Amino acid sequence: MRREIATLAAVGAVATATVAAPAAHAEGRGDVRVTKTVVNKGGSVIVGVKSPKRFAIAMTIKDNSGVKRVTYVSAFNAGNSHGPVSYLGTTCKKSSGTTSLCTATMEIDPTWIDSYGSGNRGWDANAVAGTWQVNATVQANDGDYWISDRIATFKVKRAATLTTDAAPEPVKKGHTLTVTGKLSRANWTDLKYHGFTKQVVKLQYKKPGGSYHTVRTATTDSKGNLRATVKATASGSWRWAFLGTTTTMKVVSTGDAVTVK
Repeated sequence: MRREIATLAAVGAVATATVAAPAAHAEGRGDVRVTKTVVNKGGSVIVGVKSPKRFAIAMTIKDNSGVKRVTYVSAFNAGNSHGPVSYLGTTCKKSSGTTSLCTATMEIDPTWIDSYGSGNRGWDANAVAGTWQVNATVQANDGDYWISDRIATFKVKRAATLTTDAAPEPVKKGHTLTVTGKLSRANWTDLKYHGFTKQVVKLQYKKPGGSYHTVRTATTDSKGNLRATVKATASGSWRWAFLGTTTTMKVVSTGDAVTVK
């Protein structure tokens, strides 16, 4: 397994948390090109606190002589040049004499994120979350090659959890029902989940057999806790729903069914 230390494909210089990413550029010889890149099937890469997260980078590559191989692929935070990711290799399939679909396998291990930058002054492992970019070097059968620093961008986000508890159960019709919960997200410094503070979360309700709709919103407190009171009018299920941020995943809790008598 190779650990990629946020190197720039063409330069090879190790970047620190305080160095801004360079402008995108490409260089090479001939007509070989990556014409399309899809990261993680178009979705964000969600990383928790324990298990390594593997994701695919699918590249459509064209050359008039045919594609020989992908030499190198890297990915790192586009704004701060962070890159605690492993490149596990690439496989290619020909779709025609001039075109191949090549898929690179990448892996982010949350247990390694903090140690990756521990030697950098002011390092914050959680700053790795955000917009990342993909670099690649490809070769054709006729010796053409192409190096590009930014063939795609994608989001790496911190995993999140959300709970719901509605009480009392059952509740008398017309009485007050209290719905509580907690929003937490992965912290890559200590590898634990901590309450996500000052976040607006939707309280949703549905009747049996119906669909959820938003009743109101609430904001998490200093520990990520949520609390709302509603009047119990009919039996149904309650849940909290968080839309996510640029660095934290969207998450919806399991519904808590309440019987109104």
